[in-house]
Amino acid sequence: MSEQTTQTRPRISRRIGAIAESATLAVDARAKALKAQGRPVIGFGAGEPDFPTPDYIVEAAVAAARNPVNHRYSPAGGLPDLKAAIAAKTQRDSGYAVEPANVMVTNGGKQAVYNTFAALLDPGDEVILPTPYWTTYPEAIRLAGGVPVEVFAGADAAYLVSVDQLEAARTPATKVLLFCSPSNPTGAVYPPEQVEAIGRWALEHGIWVVTDEIYEHLLYDGARAPSMPVLVPELADTCVVLNGVAKTYAMTGWRVGWMIGPTDVVKAATNLQSHATSNVANVSQWAAIAALEGSLEAVDEMRAAFDRRRRLIVDMLNAIEGVHCPVPQGAFYAYPSVEGVLGRSIRGRTPQTSAELAELILDEVEVAVVPGEAFGPSGYLRLSYALGDEDLTEGVTRIQTLLG
Repeated sequence: MSEQTTQTRPRISRRIGAIAESATLAVDARAKALKAQGRPVIGFGAGEPDFPTPDYIVEAAVAAARNPVNHRYSPAGGLPDLKAAIAAKTQRDSGYAVEPANVMVTNGGKQAVYNTFAALLDPGDEVILPTPYWTTYPEAIRLAGGVPVEVFAGADAAYLVSVDQLEAARTPATKVLLFCSPSNPTGAVYPPEQVEAIGRWALEHGIWVVTDEIYEHLLYDGARAPSMPVLVPELADTCVVLNGVAKTYAMTGWRVGWMIGPTDVVKAATNLQSHATSNVANVSQWAAIAALEGSLEAVDEMRAAFDRRRRLIVDMLNAIEGVHCPVPQGAFYAYPSVEGVLGRSIRGRTPQTSAELAELILDEVEVAVVPGEAFGPSGYLRLSYALGDEDLTEGVTRIQTLLG
C-alpha cells in the first residue's frame, strides 16, 4: 500500500513545480547557446549592462580575497561595514534616513524580493502588482503563499497605473503593493506627484509598500524617481525598499542586493536567510562597499551611453509599421506594443501572440527578444538596450527588414 502511495505522489512538489522559468534568462541562454554554435544571434534579452565593473571595485575585491578574514563566515544579514555604507548611500542618493539595523544584504536583488515577500505574506494575502511587471515578482509572491493581483496599464497610459486602478483592485485580503520606478520591463518612471498619491493611498488603507529602486540612477530627460517613503514619511513603518549594485555599477555577476525596512521585518528576513544561504560572499560585499563609497563618474558614463542607445532604439522601433514604443525615461529597456503586427502574414507565418512573434523573429533573423507574456498580457516585446551600439543597430535593422 505504501509503495503504491509513493508511486502516485508527484516527484516534484506542487509549490516548486508551479514556478515558471525566468523568461528573460531563458531567452538570454538560448541566444548564447545559438551564438556558441556559430550563429550570428543578437540578444536583447538580458537586463545586464555590457560594461565591465569599474576597476576600483575590482581592485577592492582582489584585496578582500587576499585577506584571510574574508575566507570565513560573516553575519547572515551582511557585513557591518556594508550595512553602514548602504545606510549612508541611501541618505546621500534619496534623502531617506535609515540605520544599519534597517538593512539586510542579500544574494542579489532577487533574494531581496523573495525574502521580503516571505517575511510579509501569509497564505491568501493579496499583492497588487502593477503590470507589466518584472517576471520574478509574481513567482516570489506565489512562493510565499501570496496571490498576485495584476493591475494593467498599457502603452496608451505610458505604462503607469493610477490610484483609481489600485483602489478598484483593493480587497479585504490586500496586504502589499509592489511598486517599481524606474520600471523593468517598460522603463516608465512615475512622476513625483503620482508617487506621493500612491503612497498616501497605501497609507490610508494600511497597505504595505514594497518599492524596488534598483534602477534609481538610470534616469533620462530630467526625470526624477523619488523614494516613496521620502515623499510619504509616515509610510516608513510599512515600507520595504529593495535595491542593489547590479545595474548601477555593472555588477550583475557579483550578486549583492539589499532590503531596507522596519527592524522586525529585517530581523525575520535575516532569520530566513541564515537558514537559506548564510552570508553573501564576503569578497562581493567588499566590492559593493567600494562601489557605494566611490565616485559615480563611471555610472554617469554608462548612463550617457544608455541614453544615446535609448533614443536610437525608440526611433528605429517606431519606424516599423504596426509598432508603437513609448519613450522610456529610465532603466535600459524599450517596451514596444506590437499589437499592430500580430495577425499579419510574415514570411508564411501569422503570429497571433507576442510569444509567437518573438519566436518568429529569432527563427527568421536571429534576434532574441522577450515577449510580453513574460511580463503580463501578450502584445508587447521587451528589448534591453544595454548592449553595444553596433549590435543594437544591426539587431533592430534585422527586425525592421522582417516586419517592414
